[in-house]
Amino acid sequence: MMKNKADEEDYWNSSKFKAFTFDDEDDEFSRLKESKRAVNSIRPLVDEDDDEEEVEKVSWSGEPVGSKTPLLFNTYCAVIGWRDYVSDWSPEETVQRMQQGKAVSLEKFRSLQDKLLLLDYAVSAHDGNVITAPLWDLFVFPEVLFRELTDRQTALRHFIHYLTESKDQRLLLELLRYLPLSTPGLPLLQYKEHLGIADENKRRDFLKSCLSLPFSPEDSVHVEDHYTLLERQIIIEATDGHAERGGKQEIFQKFPRKASILNMPLITTLYYCCFYHYTESEGTYSSPLNIRQTFKLSEKQFFVTALAARAKLKAWPDVDALFTSRNWLGFTRKKSPLSFQRVVDVLHKNSAPTQVLQDYVALVDDAELRITLAQKHKCHDIVINTYRDLKDRQQLLGYRAKMARGSAEERKINELLNNSQIRWKN
Repeated sequence: MMKNKADEEDYWNSSKFKAFTFDDEDDEFSRLKESKRAVNSIRPLVDEDDDEEEVEKVSWSGEPVGSKTPLLFNTYCAVIGWRDYVSDWSPEETVQRMQQGKAVSLEKFRSLQDKLLLLDYAVSAHDGNVITAPLWDLFVFPEVLFRELTDRQTALRHFIHYLTESKDQRLLLELLRYLPLSTPGLPLLQYKEHLGIADENKRRDFLKSCLSLPFSPEDSVHVEDHYTLLERQIIIEATDGHAERGGKQEIFQKFPRKASILNMPLITTLYYCCFYHYTESEGTYSSPLNIRQTFKLSEKQFFVTALAARAKLKAWPDVDALFTSRNWLGFTRKKSPLSFQRVVDVLHKNSAPTQVLQDYVALVDDAELRITLAQKHKCHDIVINTYRDLKDRQQLLGYRAKMARGSAEERKINELLNNSQIRWKN
């Protein structure tokens, strides 16, 4: 229940309530001490006389608030027994001492107004780590802190980033409940809660509930695609799991699935469907063409993924069909959004036979690169024909010496060398 202003001031000024200290056993900060960025170490308490007061000693270093990158702070807090020998530092002086890593006490800042004034001075110092101490001093009354942060966007962004970096989901979610959805970055933070949902159906439902959040246009497309992809993956996984267990589809018996498709990236999902569902009609969820259209994949994204999947299966007719295009006169030719050198590499990695490789080596435009690839993959006809086209008799003679005596390649070279119609350049 929210308190009125008078109640809040009574609370902050009441002597029975102590200011926030980092050594409270139940404080929220203790749960952050393993954060890779925020807390590097906690030093043990040093025993002192019982009547001596304790103050916080905080060492700061980090990115300025005004930087374009999110605030990063490598704060470590050490609690030691210490006599509060200074008690009248102003908010500005207190912030300056914190920046210098000197001992300070927040004990004197009892009223809400004083605590907020200290926070404002910390923000104006442009030091993300200095902001942390006043924030935690205010955290003893969370609803007040969260309300005041809505009017202090810099401190709010800092606190959200702090909780996100420290992976304190409980505190982060508590903060999010107090903020309006129009708060910058809040929809994405709420969307990221899906990472903690293991059950795929609950995760899908949660993502569906995020569709109404006020995302930017770009983020809205991403979230909608994520929901649509997971919904589709759930259907495909159930259908394929049933087919695999039933043993009626040969491809699942010949190539058993190695992992679930659930929560896989889009391109991985496309690869899976190109592998197991390549010939399905566009009207099915698992059709590669349907996936391409639904998620507006580029020609190159689809081509590279389909090439890798069909080459893995050694489905060479399917590979060939990927390259075949027909012009308006009805003539066909091979066309690729990838360089043919890359195509040859993909096919070679998938153990394509020489007869397949040479078709694509021959399509490499650069003659020297074509010869190099042809020699590497033993596509002898490509080498011989290229030297012929270059009218390079000397290279042809040298290559003949590498061929086996009486081989078809040697005979072909001899025929070319004896051809009087060819005007050799050397």
